Amino acid sequence: MTKTALIFHEHCELHDMGEDHPESPRRTQVIREQLINTGLMPQLLQLRAEHASKEQVLRVHHQTYVEQLDRISPKVGLVQADPDTLIGPYTWEASYRAAGAGIQAVDGILHGDFERAFCAVRPPGHHAEPNVTMGFCFFNNVAIAAEHALKHHGLQRVAIIDFDVHQCNGTIEMFQNRPEVAIFTSFQHPFYPNSHWAAEHPHIHLTPMVAYSDFRDVKQAWQAQWRPALIAHQPEMIFISAGFDAHTKDPMSQTNWQSQDFYWLTDAIVTLANELCAGRIVSVLEGGYHLAALAESAELHIRRLTES
Repeated sequence: MTKTALIFHEHCELHDMGEDHPESPRRTQVIREQLINTGLMPQLLQLRAEHASKEQVLRVHHQTYVEQLDRISPKVGLVQADPDTLIGPYTWEASYRAAGAGIQAVDGILHGDFERAFCAVRPPGHHAEPNVTMGFCFFNNVAIAAEHALKHHGLQRVAIIDFDVHQCNGTIEMFQNRPEVAIFTSFQHPFYPNSHWAAEHPHIHLTPMVAYSDFRDVKQAWQAQWRPALIAHQPEMIFISAGFDAHTKDPMSQTNWQSQDFYWLTDAIVTLANELCAGRIVSVLEGGYHLAALAESAELHIRRLTES
């Protein structure tokens, strides 16, 4: 059995919010180029992302929200959905494919087709709330995938680990009253979106990082808080919101992670997943806006997913 799947779709690269927008089609292109150039691509099961159904999206998003976005989706040009998030002619299809990739990853793992998956998709998702577009996000891809594992496959407990430099407000909003979904999130603080950063729920584990800090705080948090809490939670599947914008070169943050730090954290997650849930991991791309740093960091992340 192939250990790790790479799930992507060309429509995710047709979604384009303008030449100067940081959430660019090049983001997923450079990841795939890096996988080819480093020789890792042949080790991956390459799959085209399937289209999520509206019903699957509505497990976490309000119907009026989805219908409103559908109504304003343009045939040509761009429509402002929020101050920094725009909808173009290909955005809607890309959003359904990005959501579908996580669902497809869950199905493939639980059907025994592969053990882990990385979804190289966009738009990203972790800022999207049940009825709010924000932070380049329309559908909360990782939340949709986690809910699919719970509602469709009947899993009892899952965990979501989010190491994007921006806090996963949408994911927390969706699951803050759902103790079966443990959430672990590291994020620069105070920083965008500056909400949900003080959520007082025992299943939500927050690790704020000050500006110009390095990886040591998160490494310490893993050992002292995250790992023990994950063991206590006993998830049947682990989801990762894989943002690579905590990198020291990233223009949209002020933290100083190095590319190798993403390998260290992925290694810690994989090692624990092997102990807790037969190695089942679904990782979904979130942020990362320095293209070279993104490509290198994502490749190291995916490389560790392919290893035992």
